[in-house]
Amino acid sequence: MKKIVVLSIAILASASFSTASAGKKKDKKQKQEEVVVVAENEPVILATPSDSMSYAAGKTATQGLIPYLQQQLNVDTAYMEDFAKGFEEAYAKIEDPKYVAYIAGSQIAQMAKQRIFPSMKGNFEGSDIALSEDLFSKGFISSLKKDNSIYPDSVANKLFNDRVEAIKKAQQAEYIEQNKAWLADNATKEGVQTTASGLQYKVITMGTGEKPKATDKVVVKYEGKMIDGTVFDSSYKRNPQTSSFRCDQVIKGWTEALTMMPVGSKWELYIPENLAYGERQAGQIKPYSTLIFTVELESIEAEPAKAETKPAAKKPAAKK
Repeated sequence: MKKIVVLSIAILASASFSTASAGKKKDKKQKQEEVVVVAENEPVILATPSDSMSYAAGKTATQGLIPYLQQQLNVDTAYMEDFAKGFEEAYAKIEDPKYVAYIAGSQIAQMAKQRIFPSMKGNFEGSDIALSEDLFSKGFISSLKKDNSIYPDSVANKLFNDRVEAIKKAQQAEYIEQNKAWLADNATKEGVQTTASGLQYKVITMGTGEKPKATDKVVVKYEGKMIDGTVFDSSYKRNPQTSSFRCDQVIKGWTEALTMMPVGSKWELYIPENLAYGERQAGQIKPYSTLIFTVELESIEAEPAKAETKPAAKKPAAKK
């Protein structure tokens, strides 16, 4: 930033007192505060208290700015001289509509490069399409300039969206087949049992307690993951490690399994997508995912005792 040199500091008026033999007190005089600061090109003169306060306000307004520039705007602080020049230019022209449009273009360019292009590129991950950043930029600008010499916007939109949808459907179909194949293979493993609904489970520990009803509230510990090993939820990582809910207020695979488990049991569940979230995305869980859960049934919560209803007290008969 511009080197600031203080030429003079505030000259404060001193109270003058006469030492004459009369001992009379003279009026106090105070000189005007005046601070002159020289920048590289022009002086900054602080001639009034308002001037001083304005200058101080500007300095105060930069508190916390450097971390923001680094973390949110990716500014390298080695280039603060350039940042200062940009600030001065923009501050002077910020009400000029032409300049406002220019600045907006700069901001959208940063957003397009850092967020929009990577996001659109991600639609083609795993396919034979590799987006070109240079041609993406040219297409973006041609749309802004109403240049339809290659594609009208409507044609470009349809071309892009149709291809993305086709890739998504192909990847989804492949994922569905992967999950079906995984379940078919898992069903053949030792100790794995399959119910009529398609739910698979393996008993690790068989408890000896009561089996909950669908309407019972149970206390459990659990961990859930997908077939690729991605853990999407775990009560073991929380404090307390237990969770409680009604058996009929969770996915179908859980409801079915819990109502078969005696208290004290620890089972591993293999839940097909139709007994889980189906075609819906649920946080990290992709549509059509088979879910694997380790579940420990700790207890069944007792229902709260119902308060006894007392007969209403009889009112005394009204006097006639």
